[in-house]
Amino acid sequence: MALLKNNNEGGDTIMALNRKIKTLEEFIVELKKLRNSGKKIIHCHGVFDLVHIGHIRHFSIAKALGDILVVTITPDQYVNKGPGRPVFTEALRAEYIAALEPVDYVIINNWPTAVEIIKAIKPDVYVKGQDYADSEKDETGGIHCEREAVESAGGKIHFTGDITFSSSSLLNEYFDIYPREAQDFLAGFRKKYSAEKVIEMLKSLKSMKVLIIGETILDKYLFMAPMMGRPLKGNHIAARTIGEETHAGGILACANHLANFCGNVDLITAIGNNGNEEFVRAHLKSNINLQLFYHDVAPTIVKRRFIETSFRSKLFEEYILDDRPSPELDEKIMSYLRGIPRDLVYDLILVLDYGHGLITPRQIDFLCNQRFDFLAVNAQTNTANMGFNLITKYPRANYFCLDDIELRLAFHDNYSESAKIITRLADRASSSRAYMSRAVAVTLGHLGSMVYDAKKNELCKAPVLSQKIVDTTGAGDAFFALTAPCVAKGFSMDLVAFIGNAAGALAVGYLGNQKSIEATPFFKFITALLK
Repeated sequence: MALLKNNNEGGDTIMALNRKIKTLEEFIVELKKLRNSGKKIIHCHGVFDLVHIGHIRHFSIAKALGDILVVTITPDQYVNKGPGRPVFTEALRAEYIAALEPVDYVIINNWPTAVEIIKAIKPDVYVKGQDYADSEKDETGGIHCEREAVESAGGKIHFTGDITFSSSSLLNEYFDIYPREAQDFLAGFRKKYSAEKVIEMLKSLKSMKVLIIGETILDKYLFMAPMMGRPLKGNHIAARTIGEETHAGGILACANHLANFCGNVDLITAIGNNGNEEFVRAHLKSNINLQLFYHDVAPTIVKRRFIETSFRSKLFEEYILDDRPSPELDEKIMSYLRGIPRDLVYDLILVLDYGHGLITPRQIDFLCNQRFDFLAVNAQTNTANMGFNLITKYPRANYFCLDDIELRLAFHDNYSESAKIITRLADRASSSRAYMSRAVAVTLGHLGSMVYDAKKNELCKAPVLSQKIVDTTGAGDAFFALTAPCVAKGFSMDLVAFIGNAAGALAVGYLGNQKSIEATPFFKFITALLK
């Protein structure tokens, strides 16, 4: 049987393909006619980013089960395999699937999963590859929902058992999805770790109990369209507000990242005297136990970013904050920290210090010198605290995480290699107290990251794994949130660097803290990277 249509005229071929590619609404009209004529409908669904012999045999076997084979494909916006995917657009994927002889119709799905389109088509047989036969191995849990949708409409599910290939592994091997440095890193990393092993280790974080402390920040984005003319009575620029979004930022974003991987997260934070408690509670994961304090004089911190809509570029920022320390708030937090029962053991204490007045010297002294087994610290330098919120104000931590500028500011060193300054930070911390383990991670922007194991005197550098950058805001927090429990759990530094860079790659793909790093998409991204 021929696999491709063999028309003499190119125009005829294009027309034939166009007749196969339908919207769901167009196909439903034809579906009624097909069912009236007694046709048995077979349905396949997937991304099909790179069609190979495994797909071709899959479609051929599926077509043999009935009369009409309809293939639905995941649209670009819902291909959840991380940066760089899909390689081919939904239009191209639809076109080359339509060129296959066994396929009668191709539809680009409107939804993130196949469930809704299964309910619309109501196939007699829904066909999946053999790798979905064991539903326990499906990280998304999607096959359960798909089976229910098929069977509720009177159909049945069939798993093909022919040879299989991995589109991801073929794309990784033969397509330059990532820069050469990233390809070389991943090639070496795959020899040490399989995707299954990395995912298994990440799942082991679920049992961890974490205490996290830091400032609540509301990130507000206002989307602006500059107007054509300047105001008649002024020389300033006028713009019209098109829309706005508010994200749970600061420690809220970090806590949400953590809660997707660690089963029990206690959060200490504060909001201002202008409220926002309802927003905060509504935007936290259900397994986060919130200990919320009110600032007696200052408002909730809001960082407003004005965005030009055409290219999503930032025009300017406005900070609403009063970063003076509050003795009353400090006493409330100190009282809570002192009251933590001695038999309540945390696997990780995570401090994210944005330098806006919440975390005081008394709290730092308490956290650094009490019984807590593993302390991870990030002290950020930003517009509001330049040069006043250095990592060196923490006398010790088991894990320091910061960016290259923050590291250089802390040691007043703008020219030495980052690797040399990292060892200075680790040596400074280790001289004050003995630890079970010590590590320092430094993010390097477009150059990736490096992680130093002070105990073993080993330095691992990993390149960036991102392809498309929408916004870098929050990427460092995502890196810290996912690497801190990994370091506390004793992961090797190359694995820590890989996980951190993978988290950062996902974080820069959306605006600010619009989303948290969810476990299932993260596992899918890791699988795509390591195939």
